Amino acid sequence: MDQVADACDERGGARDATTTSPSSSSAAAADGYRVLDRRSSVHQIMGGGKAADVLLWRRQRVSFGLVIVSTVAWIVFEQSGISFLTVCSDVLLIIIVMSFLRANYASYRNSSQLQVIPELVLSEEMVNSAAASLRVKINYVLLLAHDITLGKDFRLFFKVVVFLWLFSVLGSYVSFFTVSYVGTIISITVPALYSRFREPIDKCCGVLQRQFSKHYKVVDDNVMGRIPRGLPKDKDT
Repeated sequence: MDQVADACDERGGARDATTTSPSSSSAAAADGYRVLDRRSSVHQIMGGGKAADVLLWRRQRVSFGLVIVSTVAWIVFEQSGISFLTVCSDVLLIIIVMSFLRANYASYRNSSQLQVIPELVLSEEMVNSAAASLRVKINYVLLLAHDITLGKDFRLFFKVVVFLWLFSVLGSYVSFFTVSYVGTIISITVPALYSRFREPIDKCCGVLQRQFSKHYKVVDDNVMGRIPRGLPKDKDT
């Protein structure tokens, strides 16, 4: 009898463990929310190398210099109103003239040897890897464009139109250089901040993700759910 009672208690405990309330399950999901895979470091997820070191501020001089150069470039292009092509041409012109004069002056004095400028050559492996990655993304975009053009997915067409309209409105208030500058600052600050404050950021993103999912579900049920997948076709009479 005692063995039967113990078995019943074990089954009851297992049943209570499996039948948890939705609130507790959602809380557990929020606690377990991770922006990135916790098994790998941010440096490994970003591919490692010098670029990851710069974005994570492991090479502080280079990272700080990138911020300064980006800020100065944004001020020059936005506040002075100088054309981007003009600035690039003037900078290249000054560099070429200074290099030419320095080389001729050194050869004339014959007092010191010029430092050899390293050749910048793209390896075949690098080009093939970049081409393969771009090919997959471009084919995916072309497939979406094909479906939108043929009217196979009207919901996708509606989403693309809305996003393009939002980008158009954003472009009327913000210039391309401002968007590029903001993107550069975000890319060089957000990974470093996330690497340092990973726990609180994951918790905050978990709360935001739940709230966004609720609002998106309401919009999807009330708006997107009523939009047909394809346009109705006329039947042959």
